[in-house]
Amino acid sequence: MITDARAGGIPVFQRTESILQTRRHSRHTTETARILIEHQLCKGFTPPPRLREKYKYQTSRRIVSHIPRRFMTSQENPTPVPRGALALVFIVVFIDLLGFGIVLPLLPIFADTHVKSVIGPSASPVVSGIILGLLMSSFSVMQFLFAPGWGKLSDRVGRRPILLMGLAGSVLFYALFGYASDLENSALALTLLFVARIGAGVAGATISTAQAVIADCTPQEKRSRGMALIGAAFGIGFTFGPLIGFAALTLFPNHAGATGYFAAALSFLAFLLGWFRLPETRLVGAGFQPRKGFSLAGFGAVLSMKGIGPVILVFFLTTIGFSTFESTLALMNTDLLHLGKSTNFLLFAYVGLTLSLANGAYRPLSKRVSETAFMTLGMVLMGFGVASLGGITWLSRGLWTADQLLIPMMISLTVSVVGFAFLTPSAQGLISRRGDPERQGEILGVNQGCSALARILGPIAGLTLYKVDPMLPFIIGGALVLIMLPVMPKIRRG
Repeated sequence: MITDARAGGIPVFQRTESILQTRRHSRHTTETARILIEHQLCKGFTPPPRLREKYKYQTSRRIVSHIPRRFMTSQENPTPVPRGALALVFIVVFIDLLGFGIVLPLLPIFADTHVKSVIGPSASPVVSGIILGLLMSSFSVMQFLFAPGWGKLSDRVGRRPILLMGLAGSVLFYALFGYASDLENSALALTLLFVARIGAGVAGATISTAQAVIADCTPQEKRSRGMALIGAAFGIGFTFGPLIGFAALTLFPNHAGATGYFAAALSFLAFLLGWFRLPETRLVGAGFQPRKGFSLAGFGAVLSMKGIGPVILVFFLTTIGFSTFESTLALMNTDLLHLGKSTNFLLFAYVGLTLSLANGAYRPLSKRVSETAFMTLGMVLMGFGVASLGGITWLSRGLWTADQLLIPMMISLTVSVVGFAFLTPSAQGLISRRGDPERQGEILGVNQGCSALARILGPIAGLTLYKVDPMLPFIIGGALVLIMLPVMPKIRRG
């Protein structure tokens, strides 16, 4: 018996509740209840609270899970989630990114030594650059392949199990990095470094799930500020991670692998925190439709969404430009500034501190400044900051000493990183706010995958160009960012 609009659909929902209360949950009765619910949802009725909440965590949750999220909540007032979810996600991501901040400053230096030993001193510098680029980008190759799938899976099974799997993988592969760093056999060490980076990329692809948690917990008008938490966690982790790496090298100067083991221990701590404290934030009704795995068609569908595709394109190309400098920074510190491994950690810590401060400034400013304005400002700062590093490499050719180059380089790094800190959360917030609430994990996963693809191309191009001429990756990277400025008016119009 289906009621008309004047009855508000309530008798149908009462009938559904009666079915659930008086009969066993056979496949037939659950299907009957689902049909009754969906028939009324199609007519615009919302289930009463007693049906929506009473069975939320009981046996019949599989029935209520068929209710699309748009009928369970509004975009402006999302369903309340467990208290502290945002703070816990921030802490978990922060601790995990401490490990990333520990590993990144040393990886190119260790790998460069092993590559030279494997290919020999007479090999072309281009070959060396390509191998280094492939190693640095292998992490992002896996993110590109797995981020959309993790995002879709989190829409189906929940955010919490996906985040925990990613943290467990980080523990394993950071430890493998530590083991490989202590090996004297260059061929074996280089092979294990590749395995460690590939595995860490698969585990790290779950960052899109952390973004989906934030989307679950924040209304649209606060989405950009919520996304800035990821950037803040990255910045703070990237600040203290190098400092912990510096301490590890100081305590164990003869064991380079100590940095990897420290990173694994921190990721294990994040895993324990997530296991015991992290709540599930996926709203009831999200992911009610069966979803397929990774496909180019799925990528194309998201990129063709009005108001989303151009933002992802800009973020993709600007990330290529930024990653060309990011991947060469450690070698630049060693070759141009003649910094040791320990001092290199301190410079990376400065970059992380700048990133976290800029993200901290973004959150209050985002209340008064639009996302598109922040994107434009971020692109200008990034473009000129990265390009100016090319000028510094030119000055290093006998014109200025390493001591004279340090302050100009710090200024260029500051400008570049502040631009990146402004661009990233504004683009992610814009993508999330314009996207279908039922597909948050998928849309953010595609964006994360495209960002990972940019981080594949950036290190390969950047390190190859660096081996040819240290000035090239910075000039080309800065130009890639600046040429996307004419696209911003179209994005502003939505």
